[in-house]
Amino acid sequence: MVKKFVLVTDSGFANLDMERRLIEDSGYQLVTAQCKTEDEVIAAGAGAEALLVQWAPVKAKAAAALKNCKVIVRYGIGYDNLDLPALKSAGIAACNVPDYCIDEVADHTVSLALALARQLFQTHHRTLDGTWKITPPLPMPAYREMTFATAGFGRIARSVLERARGFKFKLAAYDPFVPASEFAKVGVKSLSLEELFMESDILSLHLPLTDETRHMLNADRLRTMKKSALVINTARGPLIDTHALSAALNEGVIAGAGLDVFETEPLPVDHPLRLAPNIILTSHTAWYSEASVPELQRKAAEEIIRGLTGAPLRNHINK
Repeated sequence: MVKKFVLVTDSGFANLDMERRLIEDSGYQLVTAQCKTEDEVIAAGAGAEALLVQWAPVKAKAAAALKNCKVIVRYGIGYDNLDLPALKSAGIAACNVPDYCIDEVADHTVSLALALARQLFQTHHRTLDGTWKITPPLPMPAYREMTFATAGFGRIARSVLERARGFKFKLAAYDPFVPASEFAKVGVKSLSLEELFMESDILSLHLPLTDETRHMLNADRLRTMKKSALVINTARGPLIDTHALSAALNEGVIAGAGLDVFETEPLPVDHPLRLAPNIILTSHTAWYSEASVPELQRKAAEEIIRGLTGAPLRNHINK
């Protein structure tokens, strides 16, 4: 008899020792693949009781074909590669891991913001080019005079704002799903969507990608922002119309941007963001630390085991 198995559809980890130990101790075999297409997921996952998925697409076609599958866990916070309604219709629970790398992403976000606000890279390059001035290239307000605002008020956004509090920024956030009392409780000003763009000196995006949030920062909204404003995105790349952003930076509509995520990854070699002024680009590394990787692998495997044993799922996203 073939032992019941869990499929890792794809991964970029150094090893899967954590998952193998936890899943095999629970009586299942761990099978690994590197699927890039939905058809490859279907072929490798035939008969699988559960799937661990990093980037592979699991859409309606796969949902219908995975007859034995009870639960799918996505390695990470976002789940753009999963078709949640199709999985729900097929009776497959979909889960993510929303409670790992919170500190790492918050640290990366604030690092980008601080470096831009203090014009570290501009001054660094100016100094290397032989220009020595004891004032920065552009006007530089004090942190205590700036409003650091987040789009979203979830785990990461709150961690970002707590870090910003230590630098004496004024704190604000927009999140229509959070009551005003929650903002007041932690001393954060609640903003409307329009106020978010108009009042932010630093705007940091921390929203899921949905039809409503795709390109929420577009050419029109960029024009409502302060010319001195900075934009940070460590959430989902398509929250920003990046061609509109590159144009806004080139035209001086806003002052700068720090991005770790992009509409297309890797960032295309001919993308205009690469030539935009006052920008810091990092390659989707905000999540990473030597501690965050094993934490992600462990939590994903533990959720798989809960799904297979009938224990309550902690992060069921398609109920």
